[in-house]
Amino acid sequence: MKILLLGKNGQVGQALQRTLAPLGELVALERAQGSDGLCGDLGQPEALAATIRQLRPDVIVNAAAYTAVDKAESEPEQARRINAHAPEVLAREADALGAWLVHYSTDYVFNGSGTEPWQETDATAPLNVYGQTKLEGELRVQAACTRHLIFRTSWVYAAHGSNFAKTMLKLAQERERLTVINDQWGAPTGAELIASVTAVAIQKVTAKEGGNQDANLKKIAGIYHLVAAGETNWHAYASHVIRQAKALRPDMPWAVQDIAPVPSSAFVTAAQRPHNSRLNTHKLQAAFGISLPDWQQGVDSMLAEILINKNT
Repeated sequence: MKILLLGKNGQVGQALQRTLAPLGELVALERAQGSDGLCGDLGQPEALAATIRQLRPDVIVNAAAYTAVDKAESEPEQARRINAHAPEVLAREADALGAWLVHYSTDYVFNGSGTEPWQETDATAPLNVYGQTKLEGELRVQAACTRHLIFRTSWVYAAHGSNFAKTMLKLAQERERLTVINDQWGAPTGAELIASVTAVAIQKVTAKEGGNQDANLKKIAGIYHLVAAGETNWHAYASHVIRQAKALRPDMPWAVQDIAPVPSSAFVTAAQRPHNSRLNTHKLQAAFGISLPDWQQGVDSMLAEILINKNT
């Protein structure tokens, strides 16, 4: 099995390189075109399509996206090019090859109302340009490719790259008082978890090829919610991160004494954020026979890697 991975240098992309490599021949591309002529840049659809035709992968995994949520408000066409048009190109090429396309989406496709976890069948109504373009990408993938898996996730983090937890660790050493939003709810979800579930899903869908393919595809292709178990808000998340960090590395110069909860209105941002980013994962767990760990487990593992294993 040949797997083409796009966005190899992102948080999820780096984790995917580890989980997908044992499944077969992995071709992992970054955005820039290499000397071999292969292109992983979602901003160059013609070159991207040519690369897929040259490689003829059995599975395409798209871990690349435009993720600058606030900047997307002033760059809607660029966000749409990367998040909607490029996935459609991938979907068309995958369908022509009879390949599977794995694509990642977001909780931002919902409007964030209520308190119940969103199900895959709930009505979408994104609040910002980023969410709108990601939803458009979902729709284009579904329309263009029979063999597709779309994983909606949220609050992604990893030991490398930039994310909320690492920002909190930095600020906790610089300030005595932090203010953190407490009215947006979701589940911090590790790149390692996303990558592990993706590998399990790919193994399952490729094993089902053959026999009654139409019935198999109808049962398993589609949208799935992929987040860690449990729920929290940004304030409680920050409090957990800093409490664990202090326990792991009491020798570090922690300055923070107070973490104050504040509403979303305390921070002015270009893009509106949903208050309820809880995602129901029952469909994912039933389809692929997995159970998802509590969000604290992955966060604690990341903190140990950052603060102890890397000794930073």
